[in-house]
Amino acid sequence: MDVESGPYSRPSLENTGKRGSGVPKSKTFAPNYSTLNSFASLGLSAPILEAIGKLGFETPTEIQQQAIPRLIEGDRDFIGLAQTGTGKTAAFGLPLLEHLDASQDHVQALILAPTRELGQQIAEQIALFAGRMKGIRTVAVYGGANIVTQINQLKRPCQVVIATPGRLIDLAKRKAVKLDRVRFLVLDEADEMLNMGFKDELDTILSFTPDEKQTWLFSATMPKEIRRMVKEYMDDPFEVRIDPKSTVNTNIEHQYAIVRHTDKTEALTRFIDLDQDIYGVVFCRTKRDTQNLAEQLIKEGYRADAIHGDLSQHQRDRVMMRFKRRELQVLIATDVAARGIDVNDLTHVFHFSLPNDQAYYTHRSGRTARAGKKGVSLAFISRKEKAKVNQLSRGLDVEFEGVQIPRADDIVDARLQSWARSLLSQEGFEKTPEALLEQVDLLLGPLSREDLIVRLVARELARLNLGRGVDLNERGATDDGGPRHKKDFKKGGYKRDFNKGGYKKDFKKGGYKKDFKKDGYQKDGFNTGFNDGGFPDGETRADGFRPQKGGFKKGGVGKGGFKKGGFKKGGPGGGGFSKPGKRKY
Repeated sequence: MDVESGPYSRPSLENTGKRGSGVPKSKTFAPNYSTLNSFASLGLSAPILEAIGKLGFETPTEIQQQAIPRLIEGDRDFIGLAQTGTGKTAAFGLPLLEHLDASQDHVQALILAPTRELGQQIAEQIALFAGRMKGIRTVAVYGGANIVTQINQLKRPCQVVIATPGRLIDLAKRKAVKLDRVRFLVLDEADEMLNMGFKDELDTILSFTPDEKQTWLFSATMPKEIRRMVKEYMDDPFEVRIDPKSTVNTNIEHQYAIVRHTDKTEALTRFIDLDQDIYGVVFCRTKRDTQNLAEQLIKEGYRADAIHGDLSQHQRDRVMMRFKRRELQVLIATDVAARGIDVNDLTHVFHFSLPNDQAYYTHRSGRTARAGKKGVSLAFISRKEKAKVNQLSRGLDVEFEGVQIPRADDIVDARLQSWARSLLSQEGFEKTPEALLEQVDLLLGPLSREDLIVRLVARELARLNLGRGVDLNERGATDDGGPRHKKDFKKGGYKRDFNKGGYKKDFKKGGYKKDFKKDGYQKDGFNTGFNDGGFPDGETRADGFRPQKGGFKKGGVGKGGFKKGGFKKGGPGGGGFSKPGKRKY
């Protein structure tokens, strides 16, 4: 393929670096990006252009514009820094296919991904990109699936292996995969692999591969550990960095709702109740939160399920299949488990808790508003988290709109109107058998038109999950469930009440202490109950206890029992306890 005939001019790049020579050199690569507004202008071959054309690919993203021409050239290692959801799979997948030799049946390219879902997605995309290329075969291997099946797949000729680090090492130790002839190594979501603790595994895998290869690293961020890997394993890499502000989808409406933490589940259900067409993902911070929320929604009758790291591969596949078929309305997920989720037509992304990293927010919200469609990214926050929303707004250059949580009355109005319109638009009623209509008419005939409408509306209202019906916006605005401010404690709160008119005053003068000595427990309580009144003669307690008349006798146990005033002076051993008020310890 004569790539020199492309619309850009390739500079003569002299590779003077040595393996492990350090950070990227300041060499420039400046194609005319005004002409790179289509995939045909990036230097891709006809079979690949035909394949992606059928997939609906038209305008390349910024990372694709800058990465594809450079990677087709294939003369240097490469670093691509861009947020998740910006089209990185095509950015490395399309040029990678240009370098493969279908006549060679050994593994020529290795792609590492942090999660099973992302690995599966990459494998599916590469297979689609190569749809018009004969003889190119890919194999995806990951944990949670049958390793014997994967070993059998690797025995057949394949040019590309997509793998998660742990499973790849297992296969390499079993000599089921040979990496000594790999020409291209792609590290996708490299920062996430390090966050998940794959540092040692990456070092091991890189040691399996030959020195003479091209390494392409894609990441959202560049922490110190990745810089260490770059210095140790990459040779004078060319770096492309995409400004995060330019990667935010402008078709997404960014919203937030202030709500108490304990009301978040009900707030979520109210949005779902208000708009029955919602089809979205709810992001939680931990696996436990994810599972608990899903179980609560299922218990209340919502079509929901969870996906997180504790599920087996079979369970994850089943959940994702149900979600893609729209048998589920909302999918509850953690950030890690959601990597690789590729579902079209999502209308909403809910942030049950805000992520700590700006990149994670971009990744989450990017799940909606795909293919030119509109979408909503809605975060449930406390009053104190408003500062974090402002920080995201500045960092991503987007506007966040504060929205109200739907009130119970709003939900009733919307749902009843939708229900009434659906009755009016009902089709096929003319095919209802007359015999059934006559039977129903006999049952409902005595009801007037008004009675029938009232009963139908009441039945529909009973199906609505309106919770407690309180205004969650007022609750969220007045109390976010956190501790009271110092001002409340010092001036008008507990401290003031305790010292002057509160618990301390009551306790000393008119409270528990006074009642206990004079009018409280001693006088009218236990002593009175057992010594004077006790249970009336002849009565027993529910558990069969029958006290003697007058309660316990003064003598107590035995003839002498306990002496009046408690233990004898001196007690056991001569020291012990003394009379009340003069106890010795």
